[in-house]
Formats: sequence, structure tokens, C-alpha cells
Amino acid sequence: MGGAVSAGEDNDDLIDNLKEAQYIRTDHVEQAFRAIDRGDYYLVGYRDNAYKDLAWKHGNIHLSAPCIYSEVMEALKLQQGLSFLNLGSGTGYLSTMVGLIIGPFGVNHGVELHRDVVDYAKEKLDDFIKNSDSFDKFEFCEPVFMVGNCLEISSDSHQYDRIYCGAGVQKDHENYMKILLKVGGILVMPIEDQLTQITRTGQCSWESKNILAVSFAPLVQQNRAEGSKPDAVELPPVTVRSLQDLSRIYIRRTLRDLTNKESPDNSLVQRAPQKRKRRRCRRRRINTYVFVGNQLIPQAVESEEDERIEEEQHKEEKEAQEKEAKEEERDIGSIEILKAVNVLRDKIMTLPLPESLKAYLLHYREK
Repeated sequence: MGGAVSAGEDNDDLIDNLKEAQYIRTDHVEQAFRAIDRGDYYLVGYRDNAYKDLAWKHGNIHLSAPCIYSEVMEALKLQQGLSFLNLGSGTGYLSTMVGLIIGPFGVNHGVELHRDVVDYAKEKLDDFIKNSDSFDKFEFCEPVFMVGNCLEISSDSHQYDRIYCGAGVQKDHENYMKILLKVGGILVMPIEDQLTQITRTGQCSWESKNILAVSFAPLVQQNRAEGSKPDAVELPPVTVRSLQDLSRIYIRRTLRDLTNKESPDNSLVQRAPQKRKRRRCRRRRINTYVFVGNQLIPQAVESEEDERIEEEQHKEEKEAQEKEAKEEERDIGSIEILKAVNVLRDKIMTLPLPESLKAYLLHYREK
């Protein structure tokens, strides 16, 4: 599934195309997509395809098409402090974007069938925390990934505000998924070749809405010997944050607010100025109509006035392109300077603190 939007040269181009096609419609979803480079979740050697609106699979590693993730993020209607469960969490790409929106007081859990994919997701998460400037521009709810079959979740598990299932759900598993949802919560999943948004309106009532026609591989049902009991998946507990975690959150928030006041341009993940050339439409006057078969076709008739207008437009277009080329050189230089500085991390590193405390404030610690 995919190919709904044209390919981009980089992550920002991809997001521009998704916005233009109305797959991304809200600012907070756009910011999350810009903060996480989709290419970082591809294996080395495959990144050239990262910014195409296509799904990608290599072994057990799988990424859905960007247009699918966009619709899912919009349909979940994410807010700060919500609990989120990702069934078939894969590389962690979607869970990481969700974590940027629900913030440090949310809950972010992922269940993935394949252990090697969970290890891959944890590796990508660590890389994001330690190396991405975007991590320091948001308050983040770190995903917790676990190995398990999402059709074997323990019956006494807690419920969630938001749930996404990244595999095709058969009709007889629909109620199983719904029970994991809190009243007032939203579940997004592919069912019967439709990406569907389900809102739980009461203890025994739901509202469903089809979002997009899709084609997903079905959920994997565990094979087991006849009469044997399945291995129940125990979801991570929802716990109160430790005093150390709370201290780090509020110290980083204070420092972030301070640096944002000093450098307001660094407060959000920004789109690099577009480097595309403007297209100018050349107007031609329609002076007559001709019949072709049974159709009446407008026919442009050239005149000295048309030629003069075209020459003027050509001259204006050339001047505009030269001006844009100069502006582009200045923009690229300023972007490189902006990306080279992470003001929050620089601020932490200049504080008169022990190195171990600086490392903890930077979120570098043993899991």
C-alpha cells in the first residue's frame, strides 16, 4: 500500500508532499513527522527508498507507507498524557512519533512478535535519544517494547486511551481488540481491507469510521500443540515516575524554556526553506474556437501583443530564478549553522555540575 504522493528528496520533502495531499492535517502531527527522519529506520543500503510513499520490508523488519502512518497519527487524535498501545510495533518509528506528542506523563507500550525486530527498535530508540537534536526540542514519552503475540495478551491487562494495530485484523478478533480500549478511547486498525477508526462511546458501545482502503498482512496466530495453553503476554505495568525522573523532566523543561527565550527560533523542529523554483504560468489570450469532430476546442491565436507579454514574462522568470538562487545559498548556510547547534545540550554541558549528573540530564543512562 502506498504511492499516493510523489517521492521526496529528503524527509522534509516527503512531509511537504503528505501535507499537500492532505494526509497530514494538524500542526502537532507535522512536527512529529519532521522530528523523526524516516530514513533513520532503514537498513544501510536501502535508504534511497525511504522518502517514497511506499511500504518497505526486509526480513522481519517492516515499515508501512508514509501515507498510512499519516492517516493513523491523525485518526488517533493524540494529546499529552494519554496511554498508547502499539500492537505490532515493528521498528518503533510510529511509537517514537507518538511519544513526542503524548509527552513524559503518557504511557507508550509496544508489542512485537519478532525478537530481532524488538532489538532493532530499541537500537533505533537509543540512537534517537543520544544523537537527535529533535529529542531535546520535545518532552518525550519513551516507548517500552516487548516481545509477544498481540493476540495472546493477558485478559486482566489494563486498558489504553489509544491503540493501533499494524496488521490485518480478522472480523472474529475485532471484539478482542475493542476490550483493550478505555471508554472514550480510540482504536485504529485495518479490518476487512479498510483502515478503521473505532471510538469506544460506552461500556458496550462503539462508533466505527472507515478511513482508507488498505492491504495489510494478517495478524499471526500462534501455532501450539493441541490442548496446550498459550503464553500470555503480560503488558508492562503503568507506574508512577521516580523522583529522579521527575527531577530530570522539570530541570530539562526549565532549561528548555530558558534557551527558547534566548533563541526563540530553536523552540520547534522547523522546515528548511524550500529550494524549489517557482513556476510561472504564461497567459495566452483565446481569440477563437474550432470544431474537432463534435467538440468545440479553444484555439490560441498568436499576436504581437502575445509575443511581447511572453518576452516580459520570460525576463521576469529569469530574474526571479537568479534571485531565488542567491536566497537559497543564504538559506542553506543558515540552516547548516542552525542544525550544528543543539542549544539545550550546550546549555547542560556548560553548567557547573558533575559529569555524571550532566549525562543523566542528557538522558544518557543505563536502561
